[in-house]
Amino acid sequence: MILDALKDSVIDTVKLLPFLFAAYLAMEYWEDKAGDKTEKWLRNAGPLGPIIGSVAGVMPQCGFSALASSLYAGGVITAGTLLAVFLSTSDEMLPIFISEQVPAGQILKILGLKVLIGAVSGLIMNALLLKFTHRDHSEEEFHELCEEEHCECEEGGIVHSALVHTVKVTIFIFIVTFIAAVLVGFIGKDRIMAIASGRPILGVFFIALIGLIPNCAASVIITQLFLDSFITAGQMMAGLLVGAGVGLLVLFRTNRRHKENFFILVSLYALGVFWGIVITAAGIKL
Repeated sequence: MILDALKDSVIDTVKLLPFLFAAYLAMEYWEDKAGDKTEKWLRNAGPLGPIIGSVAGVMPQCGFSALASSLYAGGVITAGTLLAVFLSTSDEMLPIFISEQVPAGQILKILGLKVLIGAVSGLIMNALLLKFTHRDHSEEEFHELCEEEHCECEEGGIVHSALVHTVKVTIFIFIVTFIAAVLVGFIGKDRIMAIASGRPILGVFFIALIGLIPNCAASVIITQLFLDSFITAGQMMAGLLVGAGVGLLVLFRTNRRHKENFFILVSLYALGVFWGIVITAAGIKL
């Protein structure tokens, strides 16, 4: 059974490679052409910061959440805008969806929901967290940490960066696919699905905790579990909403107001859980 799972996992993963690389190449090209403009929009967003941040954040860009954290630490954007970016960004979800040939309508529905949740949550949090909007401009560089933690964003050109992303995420996909195949063999897919659906609210809290892991592995795991029908839409959204990539690491490194950092961390988790429960309770299918 394990050998069969290994064989199937290798075949399934290899099939994804050309689509995964194409998706990353397209996104690297987009970042190369629009990255500076996106940063400028975010810097000059003003009261519309959460809306612009959520729209910009939904397109995976290497280090965009890290950039937002750096801008927040320098007092350039508000806490609500930062949370909007964190909630909207989905790290590796989009390229995996594309490589798995998920219907475009379903992808747009999920991305649109993330943008809406990010914008609404950011605007509300701006109204509640005005005391966390500071203007001391203690900006620090975030590029070094971005490169260390998130796939060497800016070196070697877009083809090299796309290859690095593809290789790294492919390894994670293979591991998750293999583990899932073994679990299905031992436990049975129906029983696994029953566990997830039988504890939908508890699952939201748990998957959101996984989403907080500051690494692209978290979004890979959550996305694959959803595609394999191991978790519900609400659980998946909770995990991907809180998945800010290395943004949280950069926030804790660059912002010296540690109480703010922990409050933003707790707020991010609470918002992810809240919206995950709302989606679950409303029976929204994604």
